[in-house]
Amino acid sequence: MLCFRQVCLFTLRHYQARTLSSDLLLSQINSCTHEDEVFSLVGRNKARLSEKHVGIALNVLWQLQKKRPLLLRTSDYIRNHSQFLTLCVLAENKVEHMEDEAIVDTLYSILRLNVEDHDSLAEVLVTEAWKRLERLSLPALSKFALCLYKQRRHFSPVIGQIAHIVDMKLDSIQDIRILSVLMISISDVISQSFRDRLLHKAEQLFEEKNEVHFNYAKRILQFLQNVKLRYHPLVEKCNKIFLKSAAHLDIHSISLIFGLYEQLGFDSAEFRLVAKQLLSETIDDYYDPETFSKLFFTLGPMSGSKVRERLIVTAVRMAEEFSSHQVLVILKTMQKMKCRNSHLLKKMTSVLHKHLDSYHVLQLVKLTQYLVALRCHNLELFPKLKMLLFGFLKSNVIPADTAAIIRVLAMLPSFQVEEIIVNKAAAVVPQCRLHHLNCIATALVKWNHHDQLQNSSELCGNLLQKLNDYGFQRLQKADNLNLLLEELTHVNGGWFEEVLNEETMAMCQRLIDQITWANVLPLSFFLIKTNHRCPPLLDKIASVTVENIDKIRPFEVYFILFLFSALNYDPPANEEFFESCIQRLTSNLSFFETHHLVLLGHVLAVAGYFPPVLIKRIFNVSFLSKLDAELEVLPDTLKQRVRLHLMKLNRAVCLECPEFHIPWFHERYCQRVFCNSSSRINPLRQHVHRMLTEILGGSNYARISVLTPYYYEIDFECILDENKKPLSYMAQNIPLDNVEGIHLRHDIKDEGRKALPRGAQKIALEFLDSKAFSKNSRHLKGEPAVKKRHLEMLGYRVIQIPHFEWNSMVLSAKGEQLEYLRKHLYGIK
Repeated sequence: MLCFRQVCLFTLRHYQARTLSSDLLLSQINSCTHEDEVFSLVGRNKARLSEKHVGIALNVLWQLQKKRPLLLRTSDYIRNHSQFLTLCVLAENKVEHMEDEAIVDTLYSILRLNVEDHDSLAEVLVTEAWKRLERLSLPALSKFALCLYKQRRHFSPVIGQIAHIVDMKLDSIQDIRILSVLMISISDVISQSFRDRLLHKAEQLFEEKNEVHFNYAKRILQFLQNVKLRYHPLVEKCNKIFLKSAAHLDIHSISLIFGLYEQLGFDSAEFRLVAKQLLSETIDDYYDPETFSKLFFTLGPMSGSKVRERLIVTAVRMAEEFSSHQVLVILKTMQKMKCRNSHLLKKMTSVLHKHLDSYHVLQLVKLTQYLVALRCHNLELFPKLKMLLFGFLKSNVIPADTAAIIRVLAMLPSFQVEEIIVNKAAAVVPQCRLHHLNCIATALVKWNHHDQLQNSSELCGNLLQKLNDYGFQRLQKADNLNLLLEELTHVNGGWFEEVLNEETMAMCQRLIDQITWANVLPLSFFLIKTNHRCPPLLDKIASVTVENIDKIRPFEVYFILFLFSALNYDPPANEEFFESCIQRLTSNLSFFETHHLVLLGHVLAVAGYFPPVLIKRIFNVSFLSKLDAELEVLPDTLKQRVRLHLMKLNRAVCLECPEFHIPWFHERYCQRVFCNSSSRINPLRQHVHRMLTEILGGSNYARISVLTPYYYEIDFECILDENKKPLSYMAQNIPLDNVEGIHLRHDIKDEGRKALPRGAQKIALEFLDSKAFSKNSRHLKGEPAVKKRHLEMLGYRVIQIPHFEWNSMVLSAKGEQLEYLRKHLYGIK
């Protein structure tokens, strides 16, 4: 009994001594401030290291790296150290004894230290964590899922199991950090309904939490990109988080956010302004290729001339150091900036030669697009591009990639089409979506037009017929409007409009009962893009919008109104439709950015609506000052569009709503626009002017290319007295314009106010081309209708001559044309 007691006491003392020693070692590892201190402890205590020591040591190594800037990290040094190998071997041997969270933490640490995905320790840790999957806590589960995502195991069975666990436990997840990690990790293996549940949960957590870290918002955007969903309500919430966290965003985060916004079709002028200010203040801090290429991508398109020049000079100097990806980023940004700086372009193309072989097929496709758009003329580069694209085309089996290659091959100069290209296209046609069929057809039509088919013209003709047939078949098989609209999103171009447009409209009408509040926006986009006036579809869109107006986001209502305004279409319950939409918009003006309000005001003005709350908000000094700031960071095309629409809105308010007392302040803008325009008198105008001279009795009775007050340009103007006899402009002391083009007169507004003789009337004669009408209709579109309305307010009798009447067989001879003009001028029925 005494001996047994002594043995027990000895064992207890030994255990306590070992525990104290172990705790001391653990404390020493945790207190290390440099990698070498960790490795020294490991080297001196190999025999005493437990599974806990090993896990903590690997975690400390990562934590020490994490504290350093990217460029100062020493992951290579750590991985190549002999004691790191010791830790890995020990971890592999002791993995079964590790706690659940320790396994996941260890896996995460070694992956962040850039250990290869197929490393034996990584494989062992993944296997062991998989075995314990059901009992992992939610934080550990999200961390494990992130590790698998970083290892690119997007479609692994274990990811499927994690998705199932998330599905079961979704209601219990209350941490947006955990949810955001799980969302991006399982994004490739989830159904649409599960996706929608995840988005709803994310929105709910965003609303419940007062403070959300910007990294979690970035993950939500990455999830939306992964599932290819443009869900702007959630993107807008993320954008607000980024704006609140602006001071903590670095160049890596800002460039990532801009890239994600681009992919998701979202833009925020407010975020652009914040990013521009942050980056402009630190522009000198980005002197390595990685951070500079990101700076060029984000700041370049919204910078002023001085900053742009600095960026270009630095890019030229740094060109040789750019990686293959960074070269793509620079060229893409140059295209976006419309920067054709010959020195930079020459430098980038010279660097491209050493990178060409490293690009995969879609990168080569993008590269070709950028070079063509930048009008690159490198005689050595394009032949090599052709050879590489041709090689990819021969080996490719993915229809979307094949269509993309054929599309960019058609962009290349002097490309002679070989029979194998036509055969390759024919092989993938049965598997192609409408967008891909359109790409192939557009390329074939272009090659045929430029005589580049050599001996393949007959094959090309047969393939075009085959494309037509498959396009019709694909449309006729459509039974789901949402899927059809998804396909139609990227379809545009001559072939589709000529061959499939009518059939597409017919199919949309057959599926008209499937129109809901959730798909009125993509349907409206499609009708806007095709310029198609289809009353059944428009009436259905209007009725669905009115019934579900509270479910449709304000910005979506704007696009629906744009459709009706642009096409000048009044649905059956026209007043109810517009009033419902306007009420929805005016009660949510805070959702719109400054420049969006200008575009909204113009759309409503074209339709004849001027909500006082909107008009007073726009024509306000503080609003216009804010607009000026926003315009500085907007893309050039959008900037010009906003300025033009502000002028048109100003004009409409002055003419139609004088009670608002809004001054006309676009005189200089209009003069600058017309001075810079290249408007010339075309042969048709000269021909008609000669006929008007003949009808009216002399060249001094008609003016050509006239600018009215408020700067409407009209083709011809004449004045008839009360007896319908023409009045001479010389007698009225009104100067005649030179027939070579428009000449600005500084007394234009005074001229408009000059009193005409009693009973006299000014006549504006306008020729309307096909752009003034919707694709399938002779109904006037919104803008020409507004112009007619405004000219009448300015005292004109407006005669609009449609192209389909003037170019008809009835008016093929000069005599018939003279009689046609005479009847319209003198109001003869």
